[in-house]
Amino acid sequence: MAIYRIEWKRSALKDLKHIDRTAIPKTLSLINSLALNPLPFGSRKLYGSEETFRIRIGDYRVIYEANNDLLIIFIVRVRHHKKVYKP
Repeated sequence: MAIYRIEWKRSALKDLKHIDRTAIPKTLSLINSLALNPLPFGSRKLYGSEETFRIRIGDYRVIYEANNDLLIIFIVRVRHHKKVYKP
């Protein structure tokens, strides 16, 4: 079983400041679990990309890229579901 390395985009780290404080521990726990299982139950592939996925955490979404060749999970965004897909 391969273990993936998790890397964060700087803007994704800033996104954590804007989400509800009670959701942060659950969000970080779920993101850390991606290292063992990059495609957990409930993850969805986003249209237009082969490596970009999203997972739901209550009202929030985590957008990430899973590179299977390099074993890296790259966290792109962590935002409220109404704002996550807007540029």
